[in-house]
Amino acid sequence: MIQDKGDPVAQVDRHQDIEQLVKRLNMLDERLDSLDTMVTSIVERVMGRPLTIGVSCPKCGQPIQIDITSSVRLRGKE
Repeated sequence: MIQDKGDPVAQVDRHQDIEQLVKRLNMLDERLDSLDTMVTSIVERVMGRPLTIGVSCPKCGQPIQIDITSSVRLRGKE
């Protein structure tokens, strides 16, 4: 369908489409910021404490324990 660029109705529709797209992009940006905040919080908690992960070997079924520790300080001391 070919639209006439001089048609005011088509221009209004295009403007509304662009506004809707901008709103959706802003919502996506807010969600990504929120996700980033949650992941950062989880990483800070994990890095501050030892973490133990227990899994079983898929071939022999023997339990495997993985210990993760960190000496990295994520927050500066004031």
